[in-house]
Amino acid sequence: MPKYKIVMQFSDGTNEEEDDIFDSEEAAEEYACYLVGCSRVGAETLNLSNPGDYLLDDYDDPDFEIIEIDD
Repeated sequence: MPKYKIVMQFSDGTNEEEDDIFDSEEAAEEYACYLVGCSRVGAETLNLSNPGDYLLDDYDDPDFEIIEIDD
């Protein structure tokens, strides 16, 4: 039975494979969307704490890819 992982893809060209393993593609996608939301909240928090250094105009939501792995 296949398992799934998330690879986050950031605007600077870096990719980060998450450690979590999911039983379904839907569960992986739901968690990936949660991670994108966390990234957005973090960018907004940094902007509020120091808008001169952390411009929201420079922020891009990360993309993600769901990959199938063998169990």
